[in-house]
Amino acid sequence: MKKICVFCGSSKPENINLKNEVISLGKLMLTKRIELVYGGAKIGLMGLIAKTILDGNGKVTGVIPKILSKKEIINKDVTELIVTENMHERKKKMYDLSSAFIVLPGGIGTLEEFSEILTWKILGIESKPIFLLNFNGYYNFLLKQFNEMEKNNFLYSDISKEIKIIENVSELEKMI
Repeated sequence: MKKICVFCGSSKPENINLKNEVISLGKLMLTKRIELVYGGAKIGLMGLIAKTILDGNGKVTGVIPKILSKKEIINKDVTELIVTENMHERKKKMYDLSSAFIVLPGGIGTLEEFSEILTWKILGIESKPIFLLNFNGYYNFLLKQFNEMEKNNFLYSDISKEIKIIENVSELEKMI
């Protein structure tokens, strides 16, 4: 894997253990010489993983739509910055640049990005690996919802075959 896209929040979490896990992810990517593709913000978890990789002389590509350039504070320190016209173009560009995805805890934007790439995978549009970091059970309710969807025959695929659920970066290290 040459480039991995990381979906995560631009908000600053209070949980120091989550921050440490994100730093560990950045260090793992540096060790494996994997470039980061991410949402282009300088703040929150986005800013933290980008800073970790940049501080270690790694490569970072930020992809941000014009509409978020004021709200999320663009990280102009990245190796490459791509400004897109809209959110859809952003996700498509991130997908095209990446060979895998890691979904960290985040808000509705992170959930939306995850949902779209998961849908593409289920429909057979693309087949890149998706890793869901269920840090401290953050995504337990979402995973329960997937089970409910499956029970009610609303899923066309077994989610456990489409994504790799990991509890921490140590588990990820064995997979990439």
